Amino acid sequence: MNRSLAFLPVAAFLVLAVVMWRGLYLDSKELPSMLIDKPMPAFDKLTVDGQAVDNDSLPTEPFLLNVWGSYCLPCLIEHPTFMRLSESAEIPIVGVNYRDQKALALDWLEENGNPYAFSILDEPGRFGIDLGVYGAPETYLVDSKGVIRYRHVSVLDETVWRDVFEPAIAELRAQEAAQ
Repeated sequence: MNRSLAFLPVAAFLVLAVVMWRGLYLDSKELPSMLIDKPMPAFDKLTVDGQAVDNDSLPTEPFLLNVWGSYCLPCLIEHPTFMRLSESAEIPIVGVNYRDQKALALDWLEENGNPYAFSILDEPGRFGIDLGVYGAPETYLVDSKGVIRYRHVSVLDETVWRDVFEPAIAELRAQEAAQ
């Protein structure tokens, strides 16, 4: 038997060990998105309350696109932040009700308040797949032209709003004003 073949299992183990060691230092909340700096996927859907919406229905200023569901406990945790943002009119918020049932979504919004300009009903989850959604909650920052500029996976609470979104929105608005 060739001597170099005897070292093959050792070499494979070392390569696997290096890959796994590197994985220990990756940010588990940072999930890559292929849609950053690309337009939102085209859609023609209904909202949870039955209105027809498409890409032309989106705000013409920077806005948040929040993926949520009535089944999602973290969505309930971030909801007060979205309610505050909606009440203060800091930024428009569009919802994507992801893989949920319409009746449950409507009940949830009635019980907890509705911060959304509208919320796209995505019962089968196809639009979420087009967005690259891993699961609820996820929030995207979208510019005035409908281009996705940032994606946050997990709860968007007041700390994340202040430390991440406020600076990103200020920078985006400054860029758009300079154009």
